[in-house]
Amino acid sequence: MSMSERGIKAVLLDWSGTTVDHGNLAPVLAFAEVFRQRGIDVTIDEARGPMGRAQRDHIAAIGLLPRVASLWREKFCRSISDADIQAMHEDFIPLQKVLLTKHSDVISGVPSAIESLRVQGVKIGSTTDYSRELMEVVAPLSAANGYAPDIIVCADDVPACRPAPWMNFLAAQRLGIYPMSSIVVVDDTAIGIEAGLNAGAITVAVTKTGNALGLSEAEVVAQDGDAFQARMASIEYQFRKLGAHYVIPSASSLGHLVQHISGSA
Repeated sequence: MSMSERGIKAVLLDWSGTTVDHGNLAPVLAFAEVFRQRGIDVTIDEARGPMGRAQRDHIAAIGLLPRVASLWREKFCRSISDADIQAMHEDFIPLQKVLLTKHSDVISGVPSAIESLRVQGVKIGSTTDYSRELMEVVAPLSAANGYAPDIIVCADDVPACRPAPWMNFLAAQRLGIYPMSSIVVVDDTAIGIEAGLNAGAITVAVTKTGNALGLSEAEVVAQDGDAFQARMASIEYQFRKLGAHYVIPSASSLGHLVQHISGSA
């Protein structure tokens, strides 16, 4: 009996920080830059905070942060407006496209993990806060490096992005898979885990390659000592507190994890 007949039928994976772009670097750099172009310096942590939302919503969330909102009022003598957010979003798209060409490498071990899942009879779907326009840059680069999911659901395919469950529901529909309890949602952001929980799916949080840690593969390799281990433990704790069913360092571990989940189903 195949795994899909016993338990897990599909895995829905996020993109940046989960399957590509170790450290989730491309969007952070783009979000920070669109504010910098207007004379507002946002920190990396501020740029990372709303990660997982649709890009326009992400820009709006940064603009509403108390420190950023204060800087905006000091510079422009008014609060940030919807027109400002729209203008920054329009500037964000071409900037993000350029950065994506440099930050779309597939994360080590992901292609072999995906192949392991396919051998087990598990379908591979994906969801992303990127628009379809941006994924037209990412997807071919990813496929050329060994990772091509069965379907891609983008933020602009649904009426509302994460934490709403709609992307996960649409992905399940396109894969022809139900119930949601037979689907694993994998993400590196808190809001992505919330979306998986809201969809009634099994949720898996990724720590080492994703937004929470925010380090490239080379930077992770250079880490050492108790401070790094404590940071990793804190990230895992936060995901578990949020309700993630499982926490793994990288999506490269998914083959074994899904086998374990299905074996215990």
